[in-house]
Amino acid sequence: MDPSLPPVKRRYDGGRRRARAGEARRRVLDAARRLFLERGYAATTVAALAADAGVSVESVYKVFGSKARLVLALFHDAVAGHGSESAELRADRLSTDESDPRRRLRGFGNLVAEVTPRVAPLMLLVRAAAQTDAELRDIWEQMLSERLERTAGHARALADGGHLRPGVTVDEARDVLWLYNAPEVYELMVIRRQWSPRRFGDWVGKAYVAALLSDASGSAV
Repeated sequence: MDPSLPPVKRRYDGGRRRARAGEARRRVLDAARRLFLERGYAATTVAALAADAGVSVESVYKVFGSKARLVLALFHDAVAGHGSESAELRADRLSTDESDPRRRLRGFGNLVAEVTPRVAPLMLLVRAAAQTDAELRDIWEQMLSERLERTAGHARALADGGHLRPGVTVDEARDVLWLYNAPEVYELMVIRRQWSPRRFGDWVGKAYVAALLSDASGSAV
């Protein structure tokens, strides 16, 4: 190389850097979920989960902000479910594209079977730890309000389609949708009574239909 020539600048590879950052974030989430559920929230230090994920403590704080905010990120990751498209988007599609309300609500039950085994254990952990941690108490309330906001949208869609049983308000439908997939119900039926997640999801879908729809609404399928 001619020393008189200026050095050649390497092209910045932003895509590769983002990919590495995404992989590191995934490792942190996986390590945090495993350690929180194994050891509990208070007993799991950021240093321990950073070491497990192979990243620095500083990088965990830089990406997530705090230990409690990391739990919120875990919640959002769990709610997304499996696959390339999040469960929330699939639920929205059911609300907008599925005209048969029975199939729609049973479809919600299928999503409950997929997502709740990931979400409920984490929420139960947060509920317990929030009793002595003020920041985590705020995270718990945010989890509850986000779930309620999601079910409110689906309840409005049922009402707009004329599917709700006479006398059932949008607010009541929202609360019913919110209740049946609550972590406390999952704890009773799956953890304590040892129902399979599939059986639980089927039951939730049928319970939605029975509680919310008029007898003449939709098909008999």
